Amino acid sequence: MEPSTDITLIIALGAGMLSFLSPCTLPIFPAYLSYITGVSVKDLQGKRDVNVQRRLLIHALAFLTGVSLIFFALGIGASLLGSYIQSLLSGASGVLIQRLAGTFLVLMGLFVGGWVKIPSLMKERRFYMKRKSTSVVGSFFVGIGFSAGWTPCIGPIFASILILAATSPTQGALYTTVYIIGFAIPFLLLTFFLGYAKWLVKYSETMTKVGGAFIILFGILLFTGQLARLSNVLLRFVENSWFQNLG
Repeated sequence: MEPSTDITLIIALGAGMLSFLSPCTLPIFPAYLSYITGVSVKDLQGKRDVNVQRRLLIHALAFLTGVSLIFFALGIGASLLGSYIQSLLSGASGVLIQRLAGTFLVLMGLFVGGWVKIPSLMKERRFYMKRKSTSVVGSFFVGIGFSAGWTPCIGPIFASILILAATSPTQGALYTTVYIIGFAIPFLLLTFFLGYAKWLVKYSETMTKVGGAFIILFGILLFTGQLARLSNVLLRFVENSWFQNLG
């Protein structure tokens, strides 16, 4: 039994945003943006002309392409692994994998929220590359290096999406794509409105805890098999509200 696609897509989108807005990523965003574009943080926060704006957009898209390549490859790999495991197990494999996924999500939610410490996940594993000059190709490879790293925040959050991809092999690529979109939206917005980053950093830890709580709730719903029922309730609510407004 696969989890409800509608709710899972919302979770995937939120997980992508949470990965970027987490305390592991958001505070270093200005430095990363300066690194890939060659524009100082001071200049990034000041008034920019059209040429600088264009440069920011091109390098940001190149960086996100590199990030997406690794994320998408991992998502497809998780989908293939989940499909292989389900083919090996009996007819009850869907429920088994669903419960394992729910347990994993609860554990990751506790970790993301800071309520449980897992030493092996606290270590940052990220590729660092020295750059003598900025280029679009260089920004692409920096994105690859960034996404290939396993940081205390991004790793567990994205791992939750990977386990969902394994649980629903036919939807794995979709979940991963939506996660990438969720990561890219705040990245691109703050690329052009960097001044808001300081304000968001103040609430980054709180947002991460709230995100961790939602991951735990989602894991419990997935484990108990109530996710599909909740999806149907929400769908009926939306449909009734829609028809009432029309009337």
